[in-house]
Amino acid sequence: MSWVVEGTSPFQGQTAAAMAVRLCSSLQRSLCKKRGRFTEWRHESLSKHFYQTAAPQTASALYTQEHQAIRESLRKIIDTEINPYVDKWEEAEQFPAHQIFKILGQAGILGVSHPTEYGGSGLDFSYTIAVAEELGNIRCGGVPMAIGMQSSMATPALSRFGSDELKRQFLAPTVAGDVVACLGVSEAGAGSDVANIKTNAVKKGDDYIINGSKMWITNGCQADWMCLLTNTSTGASHKNKSLICLPMKSPGVQITKKIKKIGMKSSDTAQIFFEDVRVPSKYLIGEEGMGFLYQMLQFQEERMWGVASVLSQMENVIQETVNYTSQRKIFNQPVLNNQVVHFRLAELTTEVELLRSLLHRTVGLYIDGNDVTKLASMAKLKAGRLVREVSDSCLQYWGGMGFTDEVNVSRFYRDSRLLSIGGGADEVMLAIICKYMGILPTKK
Repeated sequence: MSWVVEGTSPFQGQTAAAMAVRLCSSLQRSLCKKRGRFTEWRHESLSKHFYQTAAPQTASALYTQEHQAIRESLRKIIDTEINPYVDKWEEAEQFPAHQIFKILGQAGILGVSHPTEYGGSGLDFSYTIAVAEELGNIRCGGVPMAIGMQSSMATPALSRFGSDELKRQFLAPTVAGDVVACLGVSEAGAGSDVANIKTNAVKKGDDYIINGSKMWITNGCQADWMCLLTNTSTGASHKNKSLICLPMKSPGVQITKKIKKIGMKSSDTAQIFFEDVRVPSKYLIGEEGMGFLYQMLQFQEERMWGVASVLSQMENVIQETVNYTSQRKIFNQPVLNNQVVHFRLAELTTEVELLRSLLHRTVGLYIDGNDVTKLASMAKLKAGRLVREVSDSCLQYWGGMGFTDEVNVSRFYRDSRLLSIGGGADEVMLAIICKYMGILPTKK
């Protein structure tokens, strides 16, 4: 549908778009004639006469030159130590976590927001988000997720609430990349419903005796220790849980299954059982009974991290689709020339940029000490849905090639589906948003 501009304008009857073009052209000719260089300027963009430079694609009010320097340093590692081997790791369904984490640890990537006393850089959370965005340039989703588990999912509660002794024993070597960490929350019967976990730890002398199981454990097959959420008493489900550092080589820990998945193949995912596992009570993170709260706080950082990690992935898939459709021809013209294609890619690019703005606003508020639960949930919800839109639309424009495993878009199609499930399903995000809006029905 065209918008017709009415009135006495000399452009009466023209569409709004056509009128805008004519107005800009008229203004441009006027500017150029004043400078006596109409023939030189007539093909240049009008905006160049008002702005010195175009805004760089990575421009952000949240990021400084220091953020960009960290990203550039990480990008070199990605290009030399990770991307050349991704296809091999995807085929093997596991990447060498200890080897890669050691490289990243030496570069200071695994602890940018952790305290300097334990090997971190002590920078605010925006630097962790900058790292997550850059990790999106890895040519698969599994490796970034595993790195995020090490730096931003298994360790925030320990970093914030753990004792000095505990942080020196578990956090410092994790930041250095000397050990691999995992997070034990989900169970076969308790994924989104974290309050319903059944694993329990009974105090016996100076130890906890742990029994139960965990499911969907990222890094679980290679991990040296687990940040374990377990019941430590009876009573209200949000007051009877604790977080415990559990060494994975403890007697009674059994990795019973390496789970096969449709995506995220280079990241190993385990099912783990605990049978009378004895752990010193000093391995408790913070206070007993506070584990549920600690984990909810930990989830906020995990969700923001997850959103950040897919921004570059989406941008890369869109750009690769632009490149492919500009070369691929059907009916004697490039696929990209079809309005339905280039308009859709423009819409998706706009949505990605809007998601980035929401995330950066959320991170900025979080750094200032605000409760961002609602905004983080909104960003997580939007990201989980947008990655599906981007991957599905772009795969469609690749035609038959998109249905093979030879191109990045098909891997992204498989990998990205997890975002609406892991770290809090879309439905959980909606419930949280409804709660903050005051429209979530209360149980009677």
